[in-house]
Amino acid sequence: MVGRPTIRDLADAAGVSVSTVNRVINQPDSVRQPTRDRVLYAAEDIGFYGLGSIENSVMRARETHRLGVLLQQGDRAFYSGLGKALTRAAQTYHAANIDLQVEYLSDLSPENVAARIRALGTQADSIGVVAAEHPYVSDAIDTVIQHGVPVTALIAVLSAQHDVGFVGLDGWKVGRTAAWAFHRMCREPGEVAILLGNPRYRNQELNETGFRSYFREHCPSFTLLEPRSTLESLAIAKELTHEILDSHPKLKGLFISGGGVTGVLEALRERPQADDFVTVGYELFGATRTGLIDGTLTMAICHPVEAFARQIISQLVAAKLGNLKSGATTTYLNFEIYTSENV
Repeated sequence: MVGRPTIRDLADAAGVSVSTVNRVINQPDSVRQPTRDRVLYAAEDIGFYGLGSIENSVMRARETHRLGVLLQQGDRAFYSGLGKALTRAAQTYHAANIDLQVEYLSDLSPENVAARIRALGTQADSIGVVAAEHPYVSDAIDTVIQHGVPVTALIAVLSAQHDVGFVGLDGWKVGRTAAWAFHRMCREPGEVAILLGNPRYRNQELNETGFRSYFREHCPSFTLLEPRSTLESLAIAKELTHEILDSHPKLKGLFISGGGVTGVLEALRERPQADDFVTVGYELFGATRTGLIDGTLTMAICHPVEAFARQIISQLVAAKLGNLKSGATTTYLNFEIYTSENV
């Protein structure tokens, strides 16, 4: 397009009349939202000089959704990254204005998590929660839903008397994929250790179930040790790793199905293993990226963080707009797999 685009050019690009463009700019409430959005997207495409005015008009006319998301410790790289991705997803959500409140919890006691769920339910139209399964948490979810605020579980499935939505990975498939890695990469069968963060996180329980089901089906000659809990702590994970290596000197590998992977990697660097020792962990961030590069970590199974954040925003909005009695939505995302060759 030669020269600065005119309103006529914008109207043609959007497939509307000039008067409609003028109303989008000056009287956006008089134009249907799909048409307003079409004009806005066309203005972005052609570089219309009045794009800022159109954006302001369209945004003012859009509905605003107050969304709340309860994440875990903000000093953990994964949750910090997810929070930032959620902010970006909210800012680029075109169908409505998103007023997003992200809260990080340091105190993960069931009583505190339940209290924060109830508090967030009074401040938002729809909320997403990462939490461990517990009666206190279930009761808080029911209270919030009874007051008309839908709840969506993130990462780990949560249950209550009312329907709770879910966005995350299929834990059973995560576990079987991790088991496949051991089956294909270990040169011979042997013992494999399992580290869980907290068994009340149902995604971790499902990971272990899938992990064991694969070995039963395809390679029963491996011996799977009873899972040990890291309580999502770097220090405990490091200590447990040393204990396991001391008591099982011929260990073939470690499956880290929860928090504490940084501590495990520290322990393994202090106790280098054979070349065919396999370590499979969770999520891609600074420590796991370094572990993949230096070979301490063999494979990482990860949430696709940007797509995950966009789906969370979309699903929280849909839950608000939908009928609570029609049932909650469950969305399983395709997970990403990283090795030293694709980080």
